[in-house]
Amino acid sequence: MAALDSIFDGIRPYYDSEIPASISRMRSFEYLNDIADFLQIEGGGDTMRSALDQCSTVDDFQDKIMAMVMEHVLSRTSAGVEYKGLEFFEGGQKHLILANHRDIVLDSAIIQLIFHRKGITTTEIAVGDNLITSQFIEDVARSNKMIKVTRSTFPREVYNSSLLLSKYIRHQISSHSSSIWIAQRNGRTKDGFDLTEQGLLKMLQMSGQGDFVEDMDSLKILPTTISYEFEPCDGLKTKEIFISRRHPYIKAEGEDLNSILTGMKSWKGRIMICFTEPIMRSEIESCASFAKNERFVELGKIIDRQIHSKYHLWPNNYAAMDILRERDGLEPAFKGKYGKAALDTFKIHVQEQTDAVFAELVSEGNLGQTDEKEWRKELENIFLHIYANPVKAFLEAKI
Repeated sequence: MAALDSIFDGIRPYYDSEIPASISRMRSFEYLNDIADFLQIEGGGDTMRSALDQCSTVDDFQDKIMAMVMEHVLSRTSAGVEYKGLEFFEGGQKHLILANHRDIVLDSAIIQLIFHRKGITTTEIAVGDNLITSQFIEDVARSNKMIKVTRSTFPREVYNSSLLLSKYIRHQISSHSSSIWIAQRNGRTKDGFDLTEQGLLKMLQMSGQGDFVEDMDSLKILPTTISYEFEPCDGLKTKEIFISRRHPYIKAEGEDLNSILTGMKSWKGRIMICFTEPIMRSEIESCASFAKNERFVELGKIIDRQIHSKYHLWPNNYAAMDILRERDGLEPAFKGKYGKAALDTFKIHVQEQTDAVFAELVSEGNLGQTDEKEWRKELENIFLHIYANPVKAFLEAKI
């Protein structure tokens, strides 16, 4: 066991024995006061240091720091969190939580908070090492059960890191050590369509014995959805899609951090998380009849269908769909799903966010000589589709 564990030392979460040193580094971080001020923690950095001083284990850190921070963030920026499907974790059941991905930090952090509230052992979280830009961030993440996913552009490194991650996930699930959260794709969903990457499923089987059914069934895959009434970073996502239509999108330095901070401080309204039914062995068997690559495609379709069908649609989603229908000369189809007040609030949100994106694009010189009216219309259409596309996916999943 010890020899096997040592293989994973570079990617696994911290052990309890490593927490005191991690806490010491975090406590002396030069920007801790600034972080506390951003989070609007009463007492600022002194409160954070006092809480850190009470931590000597991973559980302590999640209880004294992460739960405190998330409760604080959600109390200020949401109208509450609802959830379904916790029965799948009764009796200590462990799953690979394969989830849609809408916010860099919040998606998994909210799930951790739910488990913490309900006395369920928290999950480990797969996070790309592109987000680990300092020792402080690594300490926070790995103290909070983060698995470091190595990103690389070199084929051999990609293969080796993928195999290591696959082995780690399989080890933790098969030994009933921990559930693991992993996003269904590399990076957040930008356009509102949650789709599982085929490469992710191939990675998961890399550590198996070559029997597709046994390898995938033993992971206890649990498709999971998170849906926000107001999409985190919807303006930033609109901007990225707009630019990507014109030339390859290149992230600016510090862009991920900006997205993290924007997601945390922006208003999210109501939030719903649904742990759907685990993928059944019979469903995996139905995929095994296909050719090697196609079986992963078919399994992805099953996972996506569950995510789409259990995605909680808010009035904003239906309102966006009807606004787009009217722009196409069609009659509204979902008026019964939202009222005038909700529609007016959403329209104001669309206007404010797209105005801000347009102003940024102008200031950055990304528009050149343009027809302002046409560009504003395109931005609004992109923005509206972020909210409307989950309705389309939901309806298709129900067919």
